[in-house]
Amino acid sequence: QVQLVESGGGLVQPGGSLTLACTVSRSIFTKNNMGWYRQAPGLTRELVARFTSDGITNYADSVKGRSTISRDNAKNTVYLQMNSMKPEDTAVYYCNLHLIRWDGTIANYWGQGTQVTVSS
Repeated sequence: QVQLVESGGGLVQPGGSLTLACTVSRSIFTKNNMGWYRQAPGLTRELVARFTSDGITNYADSVKGRSTISRDNAKNTVYLQMNSMKPEDTAVYYCNLHLIRWDGTIANYWGQGTQVTVSS
């Protein structure tokens, strides 16, 4: 069983920066997409940033240019750095691992979520 553990959430002032980390419980050798989603109250969960299995990096338009997703394979960890943060970035942020197995089956894993609040 794969577990994702997030850290780094909290309260940040508008214009400030925050880095989230997501550590996977074991090394992943299966083709996968991995990244971050967020969900604000009353809204659906949305993609923030991710690495795709094709080696492409996707960003939501709302965070493009002020966010960077990165990874440390030796630590099985993916990071999300967000700069110039806005109140509308307030949400619960979830780490996601989307496995694409050799037989075409899919397994989707989520972290427990970490609250990010942008407020003065």
